[in-house]
Amino acid sequence: MIIGLLILSYVGLKVAKKVNFNSNFTVGQQIDSLNGVYVYYNGGIDNVSARNTTEDGYNLGLKFQCVEFVKRYYYEHLNHKMPDSYGHAKDFFDNSVVDGQLNKKRNLTQYTNPGLTKPKVDDILIFDGTTLNKYGHVAIVSKVTDNEIEIIQQNPGPTRKSRKTFLLDNKDGKWEIKNKQILGWLRKN
Repeated sequence: MIIGLLILSYVGLKVAKKVNFNSNFTVGQQIDSLNGVYVYYNGGIDNVSARNTTEDGYNLGLKFQCVEFVKRYYYEHLNHKMPDSYGHAKDFFDNSVVDGQLNKKRNLTQYTNPGLTKPKVDDILIFDGTTLNKYGHVAIVSKVTDNEIEIIQQNPGPTRKSRKTFLLDNKDGKWEIKNKQILGWLRKN
C-alpha cells in the first residue's frame, strides 16, 4: 500500500508540474519585461512548448523556460551568444571555475556565492537543483542595492511572480546573496 501511495504521489507531482493552475494567465502570455526583453508565462514548471532558436540558428532553449529567457535576454540586450548553447539551468555554473575567472562554456565571468565581487544588474543568477526541481533555475539581476538584489525570472511556477528580492550581505569582504540555493552569478564584461 505504501508503494502504491508513493507511485500515485509521484505521478500526481509530475502531472501537476505540467498543468497550468493559474487561470489569470495563458501559456505564452507576456507578463513582464526588462530592457525590452519580455518574460512569458509558462504554466506548470515542466511545461514545454517547443525549442526557440534565432534566425541565425542559435539555440535559445525551450520556450518559456527560465533558461530561454536568460539566453534570449543576453542575445537581444547584450548581443551575447554562449559557446555551449545547451544545458540545464544549474549547469550554467561550472564548479571547476575559480571565483572571478572565465566560464568558457558560457564565455562569461563567473562569481561564487559568497564571493569577492558584488552582483550587478544584468548578471545571470544561478540556482542549484532541488528535490522538486532537479534542473535548477536561472534569472537576471534587475536591481542591486547595498543590502538586497531583485531578479526577473521566467517560469518560477504557475502562481509565483516574475520579480523576487533577496537579501545581500557584505561580511569580511565577501558578498553573499542570502539563499543557500544560489551557486553564483555570471557576467558579460
